[in-house]
Amino acid sequence: MPVPVPRQRDTPATESGQAVLYTAAPAATGTGVAQATPQLPHPTQPPAPQTPVPQTPAPAPAPAPHTSQLTLLVIEDDPAGGLTVPEILDADGHRIRLRTARNLTEAERLLTPDVHCILLDLSLPDTSARMPGVAATATATATGTTTTTAVDQLLALRQVLRLAPHHAVLVLTGEDDAERAAEAVRVGAQDFLFRDELDGRLLSRAIRYAVERKRADIAQYKLAESKLRAQENARLERGLLPTPLLEGSDLRFAARYRPGRSRALLGGDFYDTVRTPDGTVHAMIGDVCGHGPDEAALGVELRIAWRALTLAGLCGDDLLATLQEVLEVERPCEEIFATLCTVDIAPDGRRAGLCLAGHPAPLISRPGRRARLLPYENSGPALGLLPRARWPRRQVELGGSWSLMLYTDGLIEGRIGEGKERLGQDGMVDMINRHLDRGLSGEGLLEASVTEARRLNGGELTDDVAVVLLSRAEG
Repeated sequence: MPVPVPRQRDTPATESGQAVLYTAAPAATGTGVAQATPQLPHPTQPPAPQTPVPQTPAPAPAPAPHTSQLTLLVIEDDPAGGLTVPEILDADGHRIRLRTARNLTEAERLLTPDVHCILLDLSLPDTSARMPGVAATATATATGTTTTTAVDQLLALRQVLRLAPHHAVLVLTGEDDAERAAEAVRVGAQDFLFRDELDGRLLSRAIRYAVERKRADIAQYKLAESKLRAQENARLERGLLPTPLLEGSDLRFAARYRPGRSRALLGGDFYDTVRTPDGTVHAMIGDVCGHGPDEAALGVELRIAWRALTLAGLCGDDLLATLQEVLEVERPCEEIFATLCTVDIAPDGRRAGLCLAGHPAPLISRPGRRARLLPYENSGPALGLLPRARWPRRQVELGGSWSLMLYTDGLIEGRIGEGKERLGQDGMVDMINRHLDRGLSGEGLLEASVTEARRLNGGELTDDVAVVLLSRAEG
């Protein structure tokens, strides 16, 4: 005969018609002696167990956020004599609502989001027969007889933990079964209670403790999961940052990168440097408008495309036109564009070709001379703005010893003090010259420049910042 479906009753103490939780009401005489009084009549005959159908139970929804009243689901086979406690109150004096079930089948139906804690009796009889998908194992012997192997004594608890992974769970057992109670906590229960010592005050405190401990455990798990995800993302983003290919070149390379996104390693800015077999060193820096994860992904795609096209022999206008095609295909919407600066330095290191696609001009410094911006007349538009655009290539004389700094607008758009004035290109040039006068170069020059830009801004720069420095010392 199938197990009857429990019905919800409109009573604050017991919400299942299938089982009864006895509560002891204070004596009217004022003597303090508690009388055990049933809230509902006990069924005269328990239903016969139904043969379980193997299935994977769906986890119960997470409990609702804590409100002024807690709800306890009691899973106890013999409510007529198993659990007798006084009225249970929470810390604020509110009555804890009780919901009862005689077995796990009923408990699964009663496990709604308003349940905060589960009290499970570890002495549930015939646990395997009541659990969906779990049964004792029958083994046939050589003589034709059949024996049944032992069943895990914590099967009921394991099933409850699968059904309600986000709920606090207390287990109830006898004092002579302390070892199994401790094992239940190791398996996943928040605490255990001894049946003979149970009273309303102890149970109320245990419920509150279990609920808060479960919340703390979930919070700790989410924190650990978040840290692991952050570490994985960091490894992924570090892998997407470029490794310069300058083997065989006498140029020195330095770079600084700061994404504008909080807790990110990669933004919409991108850069790269490679040396082709003919000895030419190609460098580029770019900026996808915006600095979210989509822009970061597009920046990586453009950088990889630039490296592949450069190693394939493309340069100048042909390379930028092909990159624009890549951008138009890969961008999430038509409003997305990217600025770009490319430099190809001749094998002798004394001259370079410069192409600008809506990007700030590089800065060059030479020994004994003030740093200045390279000419930026006749630059082309940003990638993705105009179809069939052209990007003229300008020849630049570098000289014997020099340093060439490529940067994104995140460095020059930071504010100066509390006003609306921004650092700008002129302010950046003055800043670089001050650091050069102090004798800074390479990594030290870039670190000092980015640090001063942040200080002038009064805090972190909101936009991505990428800076690349290529240097050559003649002789």
